[in-house]
Amino acid sequence: QVQLVESGGGLVQPGGSLRLSCAASGIIFSFFTMAWYRQPPGKQRELVASITGGITGSGITNYVDSVKGRFTISRDNAKNTVYLQMNSLKLEDTAVYYCYASLRSQNYWGQGTQVTVSS
Repeated sequence: QVQLVESGGGLVQPGGSLRLSCAASGIIFSFFTMAWYRQPPGKQRELVASITGGITGSGITNYVDSVKGRFTISRDNAKNTVYLQMNSLKLEDTAVYYCYASLRSQNYWGQGTQVTVSS
């Protein structure tokens, strides 16, 4: 059974930081491209950042323009975990953040973790 379990969300003031974690089980983690998506209130889910997996070409990252320079995605294949370090948080970063694992036709979602940026 595949599980993606996110943690690290919470309430933070503007300008603050949070680190999200996503622990994966039931998959060969190192082969999967991992990503973070978010869904703000009343809006569609959007890709925030991704990091490739595989034997070659692993570790290539990609970010949506609105988080470039503030967010960093990373992975620890030994721990089957992907991280999202979020710095300089803004009000508009408020959303439910979802972990996503993808490899060819295999796609899995986590249950989501709430991030609220508020003063």
